Amino acid sequence: MNIKTFVWPWLKFAKFCVDILCYPIFLLRGTPPHTIGYQFYKRRMIQRYLSPKVFQQAINLNHYGLHLDERIIEYPWLFSHLTENGGSLLDAGSALNHGFLLGHEGLARKKIFISTLSPEAYCYWRRGISYVFEDLRQTCYCEGFFDWVVCISTIEHIGLDNYKLYTKDQSKLENRKDDYLRVICEMHRVLKPGGKLFLTFPFGKYRNHGWFQVFDVGMVEKIRQAFAPMQIEESFFKYEAAGWRKAKSEELQDSEFFDVHATPRLDPDHAAAARGLACLELTK
Repeated sequence: MNIKTFVWPWLKFAKFCVDILCYPIFLLRGTPPHTIGYQFYKRRMIQRYLSPKVFQQAINLNHYGLHLDERIIEYPWLFSHLTENGGSLLDAGSALNHGFLLGHEGLARKKIFISTLSPEAYCYWRRGISYVFEDLRQTCYCEGFFDWVVCISTIEHIGLDNYKLYTKDQSKLENRKDDYLRVICEMHRVLKPGGKLFLTFPFGKYRNHGWFQVFDVGMVEKIRQAFAPMQIEESFFKYEAAGWRKAKSEELQDSEFFDVHATPRLDPDHAAAARGLACLELTK
């Protein structure tokens, strides 16, 4: 057995325990992002708002998701749009590979497939989850296989430096910024007629950070053209000093991403990552 494969889950568990023990201090400090206690806090907040009804009410209030990254929007948004019907669902990028998400009622009747670059410390094959390790630009699935494809904050990494954080395959150290369109076409191919793609990504002022890029208006239009949806629903969200709120796309034109790997010191608004987010539901 690979020693890293054995040790990594225990290291994550130990970190989780430290987060819990330090949680009261984290709260007293004002919940600063990316400090000890943050991951535990983020998970608790996400779980609180996974109910579609609760999310729809909360997003209109001040301080929703204060100091939290875009997952506080993406997961509740997804489950507020995903029906509870049975069928096949592809998680393109492994954003759903968490026990508390896979147990959600919106996924209970679905056969779930997860495609990602590399194995992760935790997997849920005992729940019947199927894992495939592959490049999303060329998947192994046949045409028209899925009822739903979920691609949460993954498309922005396609064709860029995935060697930095996500894999030890040096061939994934790339700078092919337009390759996200290949994935859009691939997701269209594997969806059934009438199937839906749920797609989220950081949105605002374009910038290539090396390991991901922030999408702008022109790139969203290219996604529309590549997928050619029968129907599309677009939602945009903005992070400000008072938290997350719904927004119009034009309000996000100058939104900048806070990259903790490049600038560890927090900005005055305590943004954890994206300040602008696009959530698209595209029907084939």
